[in-house]
This record gives sequence, structure tokens and C-alpha cells, in this order.
Amino acid sequence: MPNRDELTPQDRSERRGEPNPGPRGGDASFRAVTLVDRLLSIVPSQDTKVVNHLLLLRHQLELDEQQSEEAQRLLGEYDEAYQKLTSPANRVGTFLGEAPDGNPSVAMGDTEFICAVDPKLENPDLSVGTRVKLNEAYAIVGDLGYWPNGSVVKISDVLGEDRLRVSMDSAGQSTRILRRAGALEGIALKTGDEVRVDPNFRVALEHFPQQEVRDFYLEDVPEIPWERVGGQEEAIRVIRDAIEHPLLYPELYARFEKKPLKGILLFGPPGCGKTLIGKATAYNLTREYSERVGHDVKEYFMFINGPKILNMWLGESERMVREIFAQARQKAKEGRLVFIFIDEAESLLRTRSSGRYMNIANTLVPQFAAEMDGLVGLDNVVVMLTSNRPDYIDPAILRPERIDRKVKVNRPDKKGSREILAIYIHAGIPLDPAVIAEHSTAESAREALVDGALQFLFRRNEDTEFLEVHLRNGSVERLYWKDLLSGALLKSVVERAKDFAIKRAIATGDHDQGINLDDLKKAAQLEYRENEIFPKGDTQEDWLKLLDYEPENVVTLKPIRQDRRPETNRRNVV
Repeated sequence: MPNRDELTPQDRSERRGEPNPGPRGGDASFRAVTLVDRLLSIVPSQDTKVVNHLLLLRHQLELDEQQSEEAQRLLGEYDEAYQKLTSPANRVGTFLGEAPDGNPSVAMGDTEFICAVDPKLENPDLSVGTRVKLNEAYAIVGDLGYWPNGSVVKISDVLGEDRLRVSMDSAGQSTRILRRAGALEGIALKTGDEVRVDPNFRVALEHFPQQEVRDFYLEDVPEIPWERVGGQEEAIRVIRDAIEHPLLYPELYARFEKKPLKGILLFGPPGCGKTLIGKATAYNLTREYSERVGHDVKEYFMFINGPKILNMWLGESERMVREIFAQARQKAKEGRLVFIFIDEAESLLRTRSSGRYMNIANTLVPQFAAEMDGLVGLDNVVVMLTSNRPDYIDPAILRPERIDRKVKVNRPDKKGSREILAIYIHAGIPLDPAVIAEHSTAESAREALVDGALQFLFRRNEDTEFLEVHLRNGSVERLYWKDLLSGALLKSVVERAKDFAIKRAIATGDHDQGINLDDLKKAAQLEYRENEIFPKGDTQEDWLKLLDYEPENVVTLKPIRQDRRPETNRRNVV
């Protein structure tokens, strides 16, 4: 037994039967297990029975304490889940900035609230356009950051440093004023750019630079000097006089009060170089204009194929025309030389009809004419149209001050055909060694091949007869191969001749083979044989126009096919 001096005040109280004052000083760590441990320290170790009971009690108390702690944890989780399930939902708004009184202004839909910030929110660094979480008292209790999704609209006007006017529809009839988000401060926004807006349509969140019309834009205009455009000297002369001179000699034109031309039409048969002339104009004019102004000027060549603009949805084609000309004006203001090249213009700018049925040309032609009139103040924008049937284009487009020059691109004559063949049979094309040996030098052999091909194509005999044109005056005119030549056809003849030379090199194993005159002749025969397909009588008007015949003067056309030519009857003369 411990002596009296070893007893604590708590032990003495228990000996006297006084109530236990409990743990003193708010000892939170005091537990029943601790009391048992004290009792074990008091009970003599020789009293094994009491010690065993106390140890058993201590073990049971530890188990009860663990179960109590687990129960408390489960009750805490339940209470937390209950609070979450029964608490009101938080609202989400868009932070618009600070109100005049310094409190945050938050938009929810079309309603705006002046809110307080929960003091528990750490570092409330809110930016215009960010999403905030509001409790039932409309106090800001959380920052959710910028909304990652949303509608994308186009800027129609920039209003100062912090406001934008955007179009809500493609036609620009419905507009809305938005604020810039904090992320857009200091960013140069332009009309035509696109922005992503928040769900409340109050703030522009993200900037998308203006989408250049890539389908209509050739970034790198190929290097096509005028020397690579064969057989079109007259057309090139007219274009240079009409387009180049006003840009290269502006002082002289200003002295005569002569305005530069805005548009030019290239028309003629297909395959004769209209598109090639357009690209060559962009390349050469830009080079000469750069030399004139003393610094490098970049061309902006917009290649527009008429059928690509046509759209079944009402107003969509007109919208695309507006975008093309808006892009052209923007690039012109940036100092670039802009070429709007419209191929197959008759499909896009067809003559308007007065019928009761809706025709897309009835709205597209006025839109195009209005955009052409909007280029009056710009000196570095050129509009070029090409067409196989200029008679189908609306007269309002072809009138002066819109399309000022109409240039016909004719079929190449013999001189022009020589130039075209010389371009395609250039010094880099392998020639047959036998041809080179026959003419001493490769250049002489090349000239001989060009001359031989020309003589073969320009023959006037039964082998080169192609069409019979029966006129209303009773006469019959025959067209030969030479009357249907084009730059595309001559290029195709050379390409076919290359195929023959390649096949011969593969068959013989001699890779030094090259083209010869027989290859060119065989290629020309195959080319015209494949082009013997001719339309029926109800669609011959287009062909007559391309052959420079007026349809009202022609009764019919008859192709002359070599395999169906009647043999001449021979009679023996005795």
C-alpha cells in the first residue's frame, strides 16, 4: 500500500468519500483510460486479481473510445451531407466591375445586382467577366474563373477602350453592346474580329482574330513574268495600260483628273490564259509598284470562283460578297496591293430576271454593284472578272466606272502558238538523243521540234478537219485543228508527249530517252480525238459563241470524225 505522502489530492478525496473534482485546469486529454492507468499505478502488483480486472477494464474502455470516435466521425459526415443537401443552391453570375460605391456589380441574365463579398473569401481578386458564386443573400462566396464556352459573335464596331458593338446575326440587323473582359484589356480589336461572350451576353471574354477568307486567298502568287504568258500580246498591252499606268504614274493621272480604273473583264474561249493573265498581272504589277514607291509592297490576291459563293440559304451569298470586299478594303488600308479575281463571273453575276420566281442574281448583283461603288476612294484595289460568256453577265456590272475595260483573250495564232510551245518545251525538258544529233545542238533540236509541231497542227487537209458550220446563207465553213487551238490544249499535247517518252524509256531501259516529233504528233492526234465529243443541237449556242459565230447565223454544227469519214468512190476508167 502506498503511504499517505504518495497520494495525490484527488486520491485523498476519494479516501475521504468526497466527490471527485474531476480533471483540473480543463485537461481535455483526461480520459477514463488515464484514470485506470493511475489505478494500476496505485494497486500493488502482487494483487494480480485486481490488476487483471483493471487491465480488462482498460481494454474495454479503449474499444468503447474507438467506437465512440467512429460514431462521432459518421455523425459528422452525415451532418455535413445533410447540410449540403438541404442548403440552398448557389447562384452564378458575371462580375461586371465595381459600382460607384465600391461594391461589386454582378449580372445574372438581364438583371444586375450590387453585392457584398464574403469576408471568408481569401484574396478576392476579381476580374471583369469572371464568374462568381453567390449565396442566398447574393453575397460573393467564390470565384469560378472565366466561362470556357459560349457563343462567338462578330465585332461590328469598337466603342472606346472598354466597349464593343457586336452583331447578333449574319446580316448585322441585331446588335448588342458588350464590355471587354479583363483579359482583353490592351488588345487591339478590329471590326470584323470575333469574340466569345459570357452566358449572360454582357462581357466579351476571348478574342479571335478576323478569319481571312482562305478559300479565296492565294498567299503566294506564283512568279509569272509577262514573258511566260505566250500569244496574248494585245491583251497584256491593254491590261498594262489600264491598270499599271495609274499606279506607276499617279501624278500624271492627277494632272489630267483621270481616275484609275476599278475593274476589268477578260473574256474569251476556255483554256486561252485568262486566269494566267490575272495571276501574271498581280505578280508583275506588284513588283513594278514596289520599285515605284521605293519599298516592298505585298500583293493580296483573292481568287474567287463564282460557284463557291452561291449558297442555297437566303442572304448567305450576299454576306460572303460583303466579307470579301470588306477584307479587300482592310488590306488596302494596310498598304497592300489587292486583286479581287473572280473566275467564271457569269455564274455569279448573271443577268437579273423579271419573273415572279426568286432568282439569286436579283439580290446578289445589286450587292456586288454596291460593293464596287464602295471602292471609289481606294487606289490600290483592282477587280478582275473572267468569263467564257460575257453576254450572260448583268449589264449593271459591265457598265463604265465599275468594269471599265473589256479585253478579249483570243485563241493563239501561229506566232502565239510558237511562243506557248517554246514555254512548255523549255531547256529543262529531255529531248531524244537522235533529234539532238540530227540538229547538232539541243537548242536547235528544240526549235525544230516546235516548228515541226506547229506545221503538224496548222495543216489544212482532211486529217485536220474538225467541224462543219452550216450557215443560214447556204454556205458551209470547215474548221480545222488550228481554229480550235488554246494554250491549255498545247500544254496537254506536250504533257502527252512526255508520257510517251517516259513509257519508251521504261520499256527499253534507256533512261536517256526524250521527246521527239513523233511523240508530239501522236499526242496531238489523241488530244483532238478525245475532244470529238460534241453537244446536241439544243446546247450548241455556247459552242457557237466560243467559236465566234452568232447563233442566229448558223443552222447547225456537224463534227467531222476521222473514223466515220466516207471513203471516196473510185471508178475504173477504161
